[in-house]
Amino acid sequence: MTVKELYDYLSGRIPAELSCEWDNDGLMCCPKAEREVKRVLVTLDISNEAVKMAMKNGCDVILSHHPLVFRPIKALTIDNGVQAKLIKLVQNGISAMSFHTRLDVLPGGVNDALSDKLGLKDVEPFGEDGVMMGRVGYVNENTLENFAEFVKNVLGAPVVFYNGELIVQKVAVVGGSGGDFISAAKKCGADTMVTGTIGYHDLADAKENGINLVEAGHYFTEAPVVDYLADMVKDADENIELYFFDSNNIKSI
Repeated sequence: MTVKELYDYLSGRIPAELSCEWDNDGLMCCPKAEREVKRVLVTLDISNEAVKMAMKNGCDVILSHHPLVFRPIKALTIDNGVQAKLIKLVQNGISAMSFHTRLDVLPGGVNDALSDKLGLKDVEPFGEDGVMMGRVGYVNENTLENFAEFVKNVLGAPVVFYNGELIVQKVAVVGGSGGDFISAAKKCGADTMVTGTIGYHDLADAKENGINLVEAGHYFTEAPVVDYLADMVKDADENIELYFFDSNNIKSI
């Protein structure tokens, strides 16, 4: 299977039409479309360390959720982080593919992976302005404190922030930065919403606004999708060797 064939396969399963208008993802870097793919590194972010690991292990492709190139590039020098990574990738013949908001929306993608991780039942999509990015489902009744601790343990987050006073039963999830979906979560009847990052005032006002909010970290709410991406690569070609890179480099004390 070539780089082009792998990208075409993944794009067939994660269609670009699902992406938000403001997004930029897809085939981020492709020095040689006809290169045979034998080894793929799967990661949430294409960090400099991820590139180094791909080079060390002779990977042909890096597959990520977050786009390597998000803003327009006006030059190509080693003085800029993204540009320097692109130069290294081209020099080593490594392609980079990123699937961002289309993977958030996709059935089975980021938010279904998060729902599965949290054990939600009878899961349905919900969203804002026609973008059905979130998922909502049910858990056994629990206190917010106990549920927040459960979220922390299951996702492996070092810290979880929460606010509210309702009994937890109907839970909405949006991986990553889901603050814009709080009102939509309330409209669909959720008593609790789990996401990665929330603005301070939204979190502080949760109790008064009649919803529980749980902030578990951008990385930790999206990381479960890495295994889903890896499974897709194996579906494309079971002979491809997979490598995984944990791109979380944010520390807490």
